[in-house]
Amino acid sequence: MVGSARADGLKDEMAPTGKLRVAIGISAAGGAYWSTKTETGYAGVPVDLGKALADQLGVPVEYVAFPNSGQITDAAAKGAWDVSFLPEDPARAKKIAFGPIYEVAEATYIVRAGSTIKDFADLDQPDVKVAAVNDTTTMRGAVAHLKNAKVTGYQTFDEIFNLLKNGEIDAFALSRDQLNALSKKIPGSRVLDETFKQTVTAVAVPLNHPLSLEYASKFMTDAKANGLLRKAFDNNGLKDTPLRAK
Repeated sequence: MVGSARADGLKDEMAPTGKLRVAIGISAAGGAYWSTKTETGYAGVPVDLGKALADQLGVPVEYVAFPNSGQITDAAAKGAWDVSFLPEDPARAKKIAFGPIYEVAEATYIVRAGSTIKDFADLDQPDVKVAAVNDTTTMRGAVAHLKNAKVTGYQTFDEIFNLLKNGEIDAFALSRDQLNALSKKIPGSRVLDETFKQTVTAVAVPLNHPLSLEYASKFMTDAKANGLLRKAFDNNGLKDTPLRAK
């Protein structure tokens, strides 16, 4: 009876609508955080993990799409989602609760085609325009890193991609793996060799959801051990990306 009551309490806290609402960020960037919209729904590491978590919990999954991780974070207090898989930093940890880290990535910059910028010293100049996805861990890292260049936040990856492609900005701050993929789509662009911070991605739930955090944390620990996380990475173009966890 105690176990049954605990299970009911978990579902009431973690899936109050009767579905597990998984918040996902949508863009073509790829990686361990971003998901993409497909003809039949959504695809990405968080999509696969969210479905597996819902199946284990015994409820249907519902994906709640946002243009960036900052908006996902702000929506937590409004009760808009139940679980997500997000980049973590101290500012964000004040608004949502994080479980185990499952990816660590290097953050750097890509510069536009034709740019003479070769390194961070060249980049950090007053007349240089740097873009980042608004209110993200990477944007906060870039703002702290660059003392002279102007960092501007935009709502979507796609918007920044077009600005970079058209030469309207000088650089874009993001994780190295994603920028390496992006560079193939913009001939002449170049990813800088240096790294300005490490970004970590982890499972997350709204604050004051202790049962949800405990359950999601155990799910992620088990997912690494039983191969589920590796499979999610492999199925989404990340076969060469190592897994990390607390």
